[in-house]
Amino acid sequence: MDASDSTPILETGWLPTTPAGDTYLRRFLHNWAGMCAATAESLGGHSRDLPAVRMADSGRLVVFFNCATLMQPLSAETAAAMLGEIAAFFAFPESSHRGDVLLVSAWPTGDLRPSGWSLMGHPPLFLQPIGAVSRAAPSELDIEEVRDLEALHAWERVAIDGYPLDTLAGAPPGCVTAESWLEEPRLRLWVGRVGNRPVSASSAWSEHGINQVTLVATVPDARGHGYGEALTWRAARADPSLPAMLISSDDGRSIYERMGFLPLQRITLWYRPRPA
Repeated sequence: MDASDSTPILETGWLPTTPAGDTYLRRFLHNWAGMCAATAESLGGHSRDLPAVRMADSGRLVVFFNCATLMQPLSAETAAAMLGEIAAFFAFPESSHRGDVLLVSAWPTGDLRPSGWSLMGHPPLFLQPIGAVSRAAPSELDIEEVRDLEALHAWERVAIDGYPLDTLAGAPPGCVTAESWLEEPRLRLWVGRVGNRPVSASSAWSEHGINQVTLVATVPDARGHGYGEALTWRAARADPSLPAMLISSDDGRSIYERMGFLPLQRITLWYRPRPA
């Protein structure tokens, strides 16, 4: 028997057998990939899980709903085959499937431009431990948890106008959301109103031991009043017994650090048109 056959496999943190709770980074990746798959399927799309990558395609114009999440680093030996798997999955034959495709990597990837990808950036990933003390919401802001279709469509409109999702400007209700979201126990959404006007929104996906803050948006003319921060607190405490995680822009990181979010590392985001 070859001595190499008895060499133990050392834990790396990204083996197919590594528990989802091994690290908070791994919790985040499983949470993100599960959210993407559930969202895509709720919108009539599909998903596929491989040991090294989990893919979800909603067929909608929102790039974050058409996502490949790497579950282990790309290597020189595996990169070409993995990118081929991703391209084949997103080359969906139905003409209704549109929108760019996102690739999320927790590790440096090397230059993917020769394979048709464009670099979106290297945003920081944050963790807020349990017990962070929130500030009071602005007195004029009424925060409502989304529980019916009217509120869901109000959340959707703030997301489109405030994020913004420019490709969906003027789109009808239901272009981003599905009524089934109201019955999804892992998903919670909130709308902030001033008077009767929806001005801010947030959402959270709670799974694998974290609340992932997945979208915070405020319409442009209502920014600068603390509405986004107030909505972020609601999402971060979707389940108060869990810590919260989120991806931030560099512009927004000072707000999250003030809220007690700790920068863990940067991740890498690539995007590309849907393969022909």
